[in-house]
Amino acid sequence: MNDLSAIAQPTSLEDVLELTAEDRAAVDRLIRDRLASDIVLVNQISHYIIGGGGKRLRPLLHLIAARAAGYPGRDHIQMAAIIKFIHTATLLHDDVVIESSQRRGKETAHRIWGNAASVLVGDFLYSRSFQLMVEINRLEVMEILANTTNTIAEGEVLQLMQMGNAELDVEDYFRVISDKTACLFAASARLGGVLAQSDREVCDHLHQFGLLLGQAFQITDDVLDYRADDQALGKRLGDDLAEGKVTLPLILAMQRADREESESLANMIRQGGSDRHEDVRSIMERTGALDGAMERAAGLVASANKCLDGLESNPARRSLEILANYAIDRSV
Repeated sequence: MNDLSAIAQPTSLEDVLELTAEDRAAVDRLIRDRLASDIVLVNQISHYIIGGGGKRLRPLLHLIAARAAGYPGRDHIQMAAIIKFIHTATLLHDDVVIESSQRRGKETAHRIWGNAASVLVGDFLYSRSFQLMVEINRLEVMEILANTTNTIAEGEVLQLMQMGNAELDVEDYFRVISDKTACLFAASARLGGVLAQSDREVCDHLHQFGLLLGQAFQITDDVLDYRADDQALGKRLGDDLAEGKVTLPLILAMQRADREESESLANMIRQGGSDRHEDVRSIMERTGALDGAMERAAGLVASANKCLDGLESNPARRSLEILANYAIDRSV
């Protein structure tokens, strides 16, 4: 990344991407280099899913957090690659567990190469990430990432246990998304402060910023499952309900709907595979469940941005705020 303190204040995600172009290119080069394997299938699947598009928000969050904390070195490039490998591994495993057919508009890896190959290549990416961690040679970094990967695994198991549970409440929902999704955002931001050798308070604030951003990001994903365009979303609308996945919009809809509608939603959750997506969306729109979920996400982003108050006001800090706002402003 260029010296952000010497660059004009960003006003959009496009500005942030331009400011970080040099660092992101370096991350991409490192990823391509460290994906290399003597096993052809490992190369095929790894490149297929890592090249699947997306904004790479978690690595981007880390790159910016490191600069916002004043880090002047280059280890943030390797850290961003580690974060990408970990996230990609979770996607490979998650698609197998929930039997997804599409991700970002592409056929999922397990549909092409099979479950066993996808799981094993996910394991390869996890192990590669830990090789990269050892090269950085900082115990605190390894501790944070080891704890984070463990939490993600627990979150995956917890989500699996809650599939089809129509009694899932808001507190339990936040436990699932915090463990499964938001914890990697939190680690990505915290590690920026750790690399900069910031004091504990700064690292804690960055951690909380990432956690809240990650929660808002997941809530927005859950709303888009009922509101976005199929093609733009890159998967079939209503997949969450078809899988029996209980998300905040569903919880709010059941709380706000009349007794008959609430019971109908509960039955669809328990049975899974419902083809009554339009009926569900109609209930959500009428009860304001989708808007209510987005209001909750917006509140999380506002709280996240308050976590940055202790950081110096500069383009890097402003870039973090833009990332947080993007988490809820995006259409996909």
